[in-house]
Amino acid sequence: MKAGVAIPVFVAALGLTAGCASQLRQERVRRTSPEAALVLAEENPLPEMAVPETPHRDTLVVDDPEGNRVMIMRAVKDENGEMVATDVLDAAMVTARFRNVAERGGQVDLGFRIIVPGEMQDSHWQLRFYPSLRVGADSLDLDPVLITGTLYRKAQLKGYQQYQRFLDSIVADSTRFVDRYQLEMFLQRNIPELYRFRSDSSAVSDEQFASAYGVTQQQALEHYTNQFVVWRNRRKIQRKEALFHRWVKVPILTEGLRLDTVIQNAGGDIIYDYVQTIQVRSGVRKATVTLRGNIFEEDKAVYRIPAGDPLTFYISSLSTLCDGTVRYKTQVIERRVEAHTACYIAFAQGKSDIRPSEGNNAAEMGRICRNLGSLAEDKEFDLDSIVVTASCSPEGSFAANRTLSRRRSEAVSAYFEAYLRRYRDSLERERGLVVDLSGMDAEKAAPIRFLSYENPENWTMLDRLVATDTLLSEASRSIYRTLSEKRDPDQRERALQAQPFYRHLRETLYPRLRTVKFDFHLHRKGMVKDTVHTTVVDSVYMDGIAALKDHDYQRAVTLLRPYRDYNSAVAYCSLGYNASSLDILEKLEPTDRVLYLLSILYSRTGEDRKAVECYLKACRENPSYVHRGNLDPEISALIKHYGLNNN
Repeated sequence: MKAGVAIPVFVAALGLTAGCASQLRQERVRRTSPEAALVLAEENPLPEMAVPETPHRDTLVVDDPEGNRVMIMRAVKDENGEMVATDVLDAAMVTARFRNVAERGGQVDLGFRIIVPGEMQDSHWQLRFYPSLRVGADSLDLDPVLITGTLYRKAQLKGYQQYQRFLDSIVADSTRFVDRYQLEMFLQRNIPELYRFRSDSSAVSDEQFASAYGVTQQQALEHYTNQFVVWRNRRKIQRKEALFHRWVKVPILTEGLRLDTVIQNAGGDIIYDYVQTIQVRSGVRKATVTLRGNIFEEDKAVYRIPAGDPLTFYISSLSTLCDGTVRYKTQVIERRVEAHTACYIAFAQGKSDIRPSEGNNAAEMGRICRNLGSLAEDKEFDLDSIVVTASCSPEGSFAANRTLSRRRSEAVSAYFEAYLRRYRDSLERERGLVVDLSGMDAEKAAPIRFLSYENPENWTMLDRLVATDTLLSEASRSIYRTLSEKRDPDQRERALQAQPFYRHLRETLYPRLRTVKFDFHLHRKGMVKDTVHTTVVDSVYMDGIAALKDHDYQRAVTLLRPYRDYNSAVAYCSLGYNASSLDILEKLEPTDRVLYLLSILYSRTGEDRKAVECYLKACRENPSYVHRGNLDPEISALIKHYGLNNN
């Protein structure tokens, strides 16, 4: 009896010890309040830029803006306020909470470190870190970082193993529920003829089976099926999801993670370098990274990791260096302008009267009416005249088609002239024009002339249609080209009628030749001279500036390339086309903008002396570049190396 009691007591003691150990671990971490450090990664002064290697120099001789030779070296102020040369050791760990990062190509790489101290690590725990990024008014949760203890992962895997054993116990083959032994005994004793089919490969339909023995195969199987086992198996299938959550309390994630590492030997600090690349929108100047986290034991959060100070990245973009001054160009404005359109008006064969109900006439004529209405109301142009040209297809004689096309153009002109007269009258009534005593309108608009012309047979358009018709073979097109060389249009038409493809021409292409073309002749209101030279905004150039500000540098280069000015140099520089940018800048007047951009380019090409000289001259002319220099990595590297802003 004592031995029987000792086993459960021992097991209970083990559980109590494990629980106490867990409580002690949790109390220890709450008492010490360890924090995960969020710090800046070690910085490469010129990230992602190929700079020629130059000898390291602590001093540099340059020309100041007055042309004097100046020696620049590292220096600090002593207790008397005098500058003395000094040697500054670069720190191994960056402790600053901010960094200047440069946008290049529309992107910025934000690099930071997550440092996990040893006292925060335990093999029973999983540490979950959630970095968050804030850019302007937008916030984004970055991919989490997980650090998993070995015993924690072992418990996860154990849950998966238990669940897999459960899945393996689910029966997929329904024949396993049948008591085959009892079924065979029944058949052998009661239906020996059927039992013989046990070793017979011939097929027996369910109808034959039921006809011979009065029972179907399905009924026989159901009789000897263990329904309890079936129910239990069905119950397992229904409980799959619930049992997964019971045994796999914390699933192992494989997607949406930046890191999930298992600690083999806890104790030392864990350092993870995190780099997040973001697309920089226009106007974005700053990005902030924060870190929050939790310690989990099994599926419960046992400790909330205190949030440290955020990291701030100040983003500099070369696009902010562009000159947004509006650019103008000289434009020649013509007094007279023209507009053209065509419509397809269907006429009865050999007829010239207009029938709005014929074919698609209502839609086509409605479109022309809308065009006429908009021209009549135009505030910039006055309508002088409209040339109407009607075309016919080649069937029939050329002389008859000439007469027919003339009659049709005259009919169209009369129709739309009447429409336009009514439309303008309605406009005048709406505007309340005053009628004088003689009965004449005081502000009557000048009449618009309609000029009718004919195009008897539109062979030019037919040539184009045949050349692009996909239903005609190359041989047919070749025959057509040969026949189209006949100078007499009537002979040409008769020759085409003898060809097998003529029916296709007449039914498909000829109707498209029966067009009415409208040429609108207008002049600018109030303009007397035939041409005027005026200044307008250069929209192409300003579109290039907009693309530059939106970080669409490829489009900016395409639009600004022909101008070869300062802004085109900025676009080239933004894309890393240093030689092209230098070629432009070195020929421009050395303004403060030009000098600063030159200092960036000279720094990229390893010409430190020229870069420092240009930077100092730019700062002398525009002191705001003193601060700006800290934002661009090409200049900040020079500032740090030579201590440019120490005095």
